[in-house]
Amino acid sequence: MSFSRDAKAELCRLPVNRKCCAQAECYGLLLYANRFDGSEARIVTESEDLAQRLPLLFKKAFHITFDRLPDPGPGKRVFSIMDGDKLDLLSAAFGYDLGSAVAHHVNFGILEEDHCRLSFFRGAFLAGGSVTDPQKGYHLELTTTHRSVDREMQTLLREAGFDPKGICRGGNHMAYFKRSEDIADFLTALGAPLAAMELMNAKAEKDIRGGVNRRVNCDAANLDKAVDAAQAQIEAIRRLQTRMDLSTLPPKLAEAARLRLENPDLTLTELGGLCEPPITKSTFNYRLKKLGEMGDDGPDAEK
Repeated sequence: MSFSRDAKAELCRLPVNRKCCAQAECYGLLLYANRFDGSEARIVTESEDLAQRLPLLFKKAFHITFDRLPDPGPGKRVFSIMDGDKLDLLSAAFGYDLGSAVAHHVNFGILEEDHCRLSFFRGAFLAGGSVTDPQKGYHLELTTTHRSVDREMQTLLREAGFDPKGICRGGNHMAYFKRSEDIADFLTALGAPLAAMELMNAKAEKDIRGGVNRRVNCDAANLDKAVDAAQAQIEAIRRLQTRMDLSTLPPKLAEAARLRLENPDLTLTELGGLCEPPITKSTFNYRLKKLGEMGDDGPDAEK
């Protein structure tokens, strides 16, 4: 199963207790469904969990049954209400006149309570929502064909403390979230804390892997720089060696030259520890720079 289906399955396991919340969830389902007008209310889903929830939900909310139920087997499942009396009952519950309405709007009056508003969001997500697998990215959207519904949904979401973005694409209108924290908060509020936890765990793993990769890359870059620097130091000492006997150098410089040539893989700190007496990294580096200047400047540079 996909992450989106898993999240919806978790939501569908929530009990249907309050009639007002059942009606609000149905409201969200219908406004984000395939069709809701004076001729038909139709919900199409591939989710077996939602297919099991829908009859219970509409019975709890309105004491009505669907006129068309899905055929047995996998694939898209179609639930439809075409009976005029049932459609009139839905219209009255939501304050609509489906026969004459030009465009749907959200009836804020029946969503005054926080629990009803969250149920409305849940219904919208179950019918018209999707969420990306957090292993691939972060994106949750609610998509409807009703422009006014989308605009008013965004208002409701902001009033509930969320911060959605909006876009129109191919005749569909969507409110969406791109930040992982926003998606996790929204899923938790809808009643899917397990999906939210999975998302945040995936994000934490990504952050850890990203941090490790950055440290590895940084360490590798530093190692490359150290190797290049050591090679340059050795080449400078060998140039100096072609012009003079290194043993005639001042004792401290002669010691530094010998240790560098004998230990090409050691760090400056490690080389400094081999000196008699041991010296700091910066002091050993100063002696190597002095040798480098002597190797580059010519036979009289040591004077």
